[in-house]
Amino acid sequence: MSNVGARLGGLDAATSALVRVASAVAAGDVNALRERLVAARAASVEAAWVDELLLQSLLNVGYALTLQAFGVWREVGPAPAPENTEPVSHEAWRSWAERGARVCAEVYGRTYHKLLVNLRGLHPALEALVVVDAYGKLIGRGGLDLKRRELCTIAEIAVLDTPRQLHAHLRGALNTGATPEEIEDVLALVEADVGAEHALRVWALWADVRGRRL
Repeated sequence: MSNVGARLGGLDAATSALVRVASAVAAGDVNALRERLVAARAASVEAAWVDELLLQSLLNVGYALTLQAFGVWREVGPAPAPENTEPVSHEAWRSWAERGARVCAEVYGRTYHKLLVNLRGLHPALEALVVVDAYGKLIGRGGLDLKRRELCTIAEIAVLDTPRQLHAHLRGALNTGATPEEIEDVLALVEADVGAEHALRVWALWADVRGRRL
């Protein structure tokens, strides 16, 4: 398996390479993204991991940056294998709803029900869009484990500087099995793509999350 390899602090080499790709996706730097995708292949990162990271990036960075990233990835990486694809037919709605509720509850832990209440308060459609479309249709897919999905989500959201979402996903990474050391490695990698003041805000948020849990 490609997740077996030299450790870089808390992260293994393949996960570190994947996180660096995620950060470049959010930063929108095509040249950096191309270099990091090439480096990910050299680190034996599974192609399916990259495919899944880019698919879930729709949720964090939107269509424009995700489509740009896919274009670069197809230049340097293989086409998706048929066995790694999953139909997106609406006939699967019920299974997405069930899977989404399960996966979302795992990420949010004891704050899951509070999340649902907050989403309903923002707009009635948001609960289904988050649970069914985000967690059921995308994040709950196979091809990339949930812990690595959360670590990559942290990287993208940290670059975008959305503190409430970052706070939630820092906790989500811990809930899905990431160690504090792995999370700190992710934040250290992100520093290369953000300014000093931005990085300080990210680390301060992590200090708050870690202080509440430990």
